[in-house]
This record gives sequence, structure tokens and C-alpha cells, in this order.
Amino acid sequence: MVHVIAIITAHPGKRMQLLELFQAVIPTVREEQGCIEYGVGVDVANADPAFGPDTYVVIEKWESLAALKAHSVAPHMKAFGAAAGGLIAKRAVHVLEPA
Repeated sequence: MVHVIAIITAHPGKRMQLLELFQAVIPTVREEQGCIEYGVGVDVANADPAFGPDTYVVIEKWESLAALKAHSVAPHMKAFGAAAGGLIAKRAVHVLEPA
């Protein structure tokens, strides 16, 4: 199994627009072969430390690295990337394995 933590930061004031695009693709991703978990989170009110008002975090679990790689090139993810690319200021994607 592999775990993914993706920290996505939108351009200022664009997080809601980016989240709407992201949430639209979640059901399709959850149907992908090898997807165990795929969700998104934002800071709770007054969190300290916090990622900030322009950032969301994607939390994923995949059966294998091969399943994750297939996900990254899936047509719906390519479409999401094309639609969301101009809204993203920066991203950090961490791929982990159980210790």
C-alpha cells in the first residue's frame, strides 16, 4: 500500500473555485482500480499551526504504486489538471509507504 499527502495551494482567493473542481472528480477517482481512500481536508477554524486559507490537503491510499501511477495519467485527472492548472500557485505531493 502507498499513502499520498498532497498539499495544494491555490492562488489567493481561488481555493473555493479549485475545491469545486477537485470535489467534482472525487467520485470518479474513488472508482479507480486500487483506490482505497481519496479525500480532501482544510484547516479547522483557528487552527495553529495551519496550512492557511488558500491551501487544502488531499489524503490518499492506494493498493500499490502501480495503481497510483495509473491514477496520475487517468483521463479525468488530465482533465482536472487542465482545468485547475491556472488556479494552483504551488503543490507538494508526498508518496509514502508504511514504516
